[in-house]
Amino acid sequence: MTENVFDLLERRGYIDQVTFPDELRERLAEGPITFYIGFDATADSLTLGHYLQVKVLQHFQRAGHVPITLFGGGTTLIGDPSGRSDMRKMLTKEDIDHNIDCFKRQLSHFIDYSDGKAIVANNADWLLDLGYLDFMRNIGVHFSVNHMLKLDAYANRLEQGLTFFEMGYMLMQSYDFLILYRKYNCQLQLGGSDQWSNMLGGYDLVRKLDDGKVYSMTFKLLSTADGQKMGKSMKGAIFLDPNKTPPHEMFQYLRNCDDRDVVKFLKLLTDVSDEEIAEYEKLEGQELNVAKERLAWEITNEVHGKEEADKALEASRVLFGGSGDTEHMPTTELSEDEVKDGITIVELMQKGDLIASTSEGRRLIKQGGVSVDDEKVESHDAIITLDALKEGVHVRKGKKVHHLFKLK
Repeated sequence: MTENVFDLLERRGYIDQVTFPDELRERLAEGPITFYIGFDATADSLTLGHYLQVKVLQHFQRAGHVPITLFGGGTTLIGDPSGRSDMRKMLTKEDIDHNIDCFKRQLSHFIDYSDGKAIVANNADWLLDLGYLDFMRNIGVHFSVNHMLKLDAYANRLEQGLTFFEMGYMLMQSYDFLILYRKYNCQLQLGGSDQWSNMLGGYDLVRKLDDGKVYSMTFKLLSTADGQKMGKSMKGAIFLDPNKTPPHEMFQYLRNCDDRDVVKFLKLLTDVSDEEIAEYEKLEGQELNVAKERLAWEITNEVHGKEEADKALEASRVLFGGSGDTEHMPTTELSEDEVKDGITIVELMQKGDLIASTSEGRRLIKQGGVSVDDEKVESHDAIITLDALKEGVHVRKGKKVHHLFKLK
């Protein structure tokens, strides 16, 4: 007998908030349900931060439920104000359409869209041609401005300035749920915990207008033990597109995760069994590196394939073993004009985004935390020559960060 997906999500630590959890659990046990997750197309690649939603989609689909991946061709024109201190950059329709095409290709790697097993939708289909007066008479009348201004997404913006344009986002997202309910009998909306207010708007709208039995469920935002958003590195987001984030960089990012995070990430981001994870939970200190390798390999394997995951694992073991093999190392290429008669180690590290400032570089070197080709750097004025860069220079920051610098 297939396990109720609600129980699986609860056991693995996904669930944050749910409307009528007992009722939803019973409905999920009765048979297939159509549900949706929305993706606003603000970039041309999904990130590791989206990966939790990918895993949720997979868990539901494996349990026999039908996912709708809803792309925000309409809502992205506004931009969700949740968690923002300023208004999002406005994208053109052409940019948004391109980004949606990229998202579709990536999600089709994880989700089975054949034979009606999943549905693709774009809210541009119903939002772009809305009649303003009709929409406000039929939909806007059900939303209280007093209530909206109490919500964090809006209240946090009042001092900096909040546009009426952005306040329309909640109405649009709520309307999405109503349309999907009417068109596909979609009964469940899923999303991150920062979406709870917007999702309740849709939940209330469907119940008010159509007396529909619908539900909303949010998941805890994926963050590291130190509070950083999961999928962010010193260089920025970790993308699923290998041209934006090479597989070995994704692997190293995951391999370097905090000891406190590895078990949580195994539960949320992989299909490693509960029994295996329970064994990893017993490990401490250096022993946890086995679990970190498993985490990094599982995700890299699913995103980029076994060959890339195996290469990244091999390169990682070489790096952590202290060897100078640089084939799969994160790399920065420099022009001869950038180097000329040589470049200081601090300047070099800045070009590779290994440090945020000159003072940070000097401090690291003074503490003995920087090596070049396995030789500890003694002075922040140390010069890396043009000839050395022609051969390739392996810089190690601390114990875990390895980087190759070479000429273009």
